Amino acid sequence: MDRKVIEQHVTWEEYQKIVKLLGREPNLVELGIFSAMWSEHCSYKSSRPHLKKFPTEAPWVVQGPGENAGIIEVDEEKGICAAFKVESHNHPSFIEPFHGAATGVGGILRDVFTMGARPVACMDSLRFGELNDPKMRYVAKGVVSGISHYGNCVGVPTVGGEVYFDSCYQTNPLVNAFALGIVKKDKIFYARAAGVGNPVIYVGAKTGRDGIHGATMASEEFSSEEEVEKKVNVQVGDPFMEKLLIEACLEAMEKEGIVAIQDMGAAGLTSSSVEMASRGGVGVVLYLDKVPTREEGMTPYEIMLSESQERMLVVCEKGKEEEIMEVFRRWELDACVIGEVIEEPVLRLYWHGEKVAELPVKALTDEAPVYYRPFRIPSYIKENESYDQNSIPEPEDYNQVVKDLLTSPTIASKRWIWEQYDHMVQINTVVYPGSDAAVLRVKESRRGIAISSDCNSRYCYLNPYEGGKIAVAEAARNVACSGAVPRAITDCLNFGSPEDPEIMWQFVKATDGMADACSVLETPVVSGNVSFYNETVTEEGKRAVYPTPTVVCVGVLKDVEKRMTSFFKDSGDLLILLGESRGNVSGSEYQKLVTGDIAGRGQEIDLRFEKTLQRALVESIEAGLIKHAHDVSEGGIAVNLFESSFERELGFRVEFDDEIRSDFLLFGEDQSRVVISVSPEKLEDVLKFFEERTVPAKVIGKVTDDGRGVILHKGKELVNLSVSEMKRLYETALEKKLSGEC
Repeated sequence: MDRKVIEQHVTWEEYQKIVKLLGREPNLVELGIFSAMWSEHCSYKSSRPHLKKFPTEAPWVVQGPGENAGIIEVDEEKGICAAFKVESHNHPSFIEPFHGAATGVGGILRDVFTMGARPVACMDSLRFGELNDPKMRYVAKGVVSGISHYGNCVGVPTVGGEVYFDSCYQTNPLVNAFALGIVKKDKIFYARAAGVGNPVIYVGAKTGRDGIHGATMASEEFSSEEEVEKKVNVQVGDPFMEKLLIEACLEAMEKEGIVAIQDMGAAGLTSSSVEMASRGGVGVVLYLDKVPTREEGMTPYEIMLSESQERMLVVCEKGKEEEIMEVFRRWELDACVIGEVIEEPVLRLYWHGEKVAELPVKALTDEAPVYYRPFRIPSYIKENESYDQNSIPEPEDYNQVVKDLLTSPTIASKRWIWEQYDHMVQINTVVYPGSDAAVLRVKESRRGIAISSDCNSRYCYLNPYEGGKIAVAEAARNVACSGAVPRAITDCLNFGSPEDPEIMWQFVKATDGMADACSVLETPVVSGNVSFYNETVTEEGKRAVYPTPTVVCVGVLKDVEKRMTSFFKDSGDLLILLGESRGNVSGSEYQKLVTGDIAGRGQEIDLRFEKTLQRALVESIEAGLIKHAHDVSEGGIAVNLFESSFERELGFRVEFDDEIRSDFLLFGEDQSRVVISVSPEKLEDVLKFFEERTVPAKVIGKVTDDGRGVILHKGKELVNLSVSEMKRLYETALEKKLSGEC
């Protein structure tokens, strides 16, 4: 085998291991299968040892990692569960923003309905570079358009998400797609092939040449010059076909006879057949000339590695295949038997009667290489230890700082984005985008589901361990602010190359922090994805993204009617700050605004207090004690207060007496803080309630009806701005920047 051919997607050492496992040299089809299954995207060969430290079990967890999606119980009495997962589609979305993002949505939806769950919600976590770059404006608009097109057409609401902007994503944006579905506990399906002689059925769209080696592309860095030649690796989706596939699969699942079902996602027919066989401890024989194709002259290599969208693989009981296939044909989808389950644990492929590949299933899965990559602390971490935030000059005009923060793309309203998404289809969404968490009603139950996606990658860059903890804690805190008990998370771990010891150190420390937070907050990891090689080769060298471990937390409300939102309700209500301010601006939006960069040790969090705070929040909301709750995050207390005022254009007047520099107090991003509002008549009860739970609670002011946002510190008025004017700036800033106006 030509060494140059081998080294396209597997290393020489890996090739030698393949030869040893097979006892012979692989042919090109077999090598392609190994290269896909042993890719970082499919095998987790650099991350697997570290993922084991995540807690994955709890009494409410029905299915943890290892299947297409994780599942938790939502209503035990009625047997209602939620299946959910988040996954990356980063490289395809930079090369071809519209189709890359659209197919990310399609793929994550299939992961959910493969479990037997009807998809009821999507979210997206997006990271882009600075918008003064025309290419990045094109990418951002293309990604949003792709997400809205696919979700709107398929009829699943996009109920929220997050968007950050930083220069580290200039040539490697991140597009992480999340989906959640509802399934009855006794109707869950798994991807475990079983039953020797049972037929293997191909259903869905025809196979084309799009997406070939998409999994391996997701496992390597690339330069901008390679974009055009890699366009063939980007799949093209059809949301209308996906809608047919959803309905056909759910209808077929109602019949007796389906043994296993698997989405043809990364690595297509290869991964779906191999993973089902591996989970079931069996083998599979496939007759590739029976696979429906939409292009002439496709080879076994192309058929096995194509990542054409809207396709599934089904194993059913022998004798029931016609009944199952008839369902799919009635929905105008291709459905045909292309193979069968065999006892010998091998993947055996035939092409017009000729055997073209035979590989041990375990060699492709369990025997995939596992790397214990070396890691070392980056030099910038040590340099930041001596950083003194007092070197930041105190602003002369606090009003201008507030305006600048509210119009920063990371903080500014994402209304321009979410208004393109149908967030109300299926009529389950009861808290819309813009609050701390989206909330869905659960039909046939009083329960509600709250969802929040979070990760501040600046914190993770400056202090990966604390940043990892904060990503989990903030997602859970936002869920708690809605009144829901945080139950579990799914994560998408976006990092640079694991072959770089400093990047690997970031990964190890961030996952350490996440694991600790999940343990303390009792939010096990039930599904997820690792996305390495998020970096670009430039003339100056390699440029990696900030470590970005995206976390989506799912929580459960006992009574959806008691849900909480993040905006002020009535003038005269009193404002209370829960938690303590320390004035840390390291890694903050304010620090970036003033200095143009981030530095220092980042933010820190006390997980024990965080858990106490979240429990108290949920209990106070259930008891009807508070009227709004909003997490203090990017931009600090000043931004928090204005964001809460915009919905009804109510004003506020607050005064602080803390012994902290004024700008650090107003714009610091200290963790575990929430601003709540209460009716005056309930003030004493509320203060007593939080005192009993050892949560610091301080009255800082009140909601007013004059439409002004006023902030004082030690008697000095620092901010006095029109709420309606700030709302106008806040809600139009992102659209203006995306259009190149400013």
